Amino acid sequence: MDWLAGYGEELQAQAEQLRVTGELRERLAKRYPSGHGITDNGRLRDYVMEIKRDYLGQSAPLHKVGYSDKIATLYRALGTHTYAVRIQGSRLKRKNELRVASLFKELPGEFLRMVVVHELAHLRHRDHDKAFYRLCEHMEPDYHQYEMDLRLWLFDREKR
Repeated sequence: MDWLAGYGEELQAQAEQLRVTGELRERLAKRYPSGHGITDNGRLRDYVMEIKRDYLGQSAPLHKVGYSDKIATLYRALGTHTYAVRIQGSRLKRKNELRVASLFKELPGEFLRMVVVHELAHLRHRDHDKAFYRLCEHMEPDYHQYEMDLRLWLFDREKR
């Protein structure tokens, strides 16, 4: 996956040069020195539900939350928000699920938060529009910085 595809050629060239010299890895490790300890599905669910409670209390409930080993390979994504609609009598019932790629067990907590915030925002906004990103920034003010740094981290990791 080309993690920097949406960015300008100048930024991509700069990132490549920093990667080749090893400086990119050093800078990111200095900025994000530690992990988060959320390594199982139960802890991830508690973490997600706490953020949801703080910012999206009136939104649709989540029925499943967990890590997935298949997300990056099957969906070429870092997290997924899916839902299933079932008929119950004369009503339609929607069950929401949130999955996070297993690689986030090892990455810094800021990156996990960024992906969780992103997927939670899909409870309210289906598309990646201005309202979607405003909600992401409301839940995590440094959302765009974390997204950029995560892309750089993954770019460096993929090229090793």
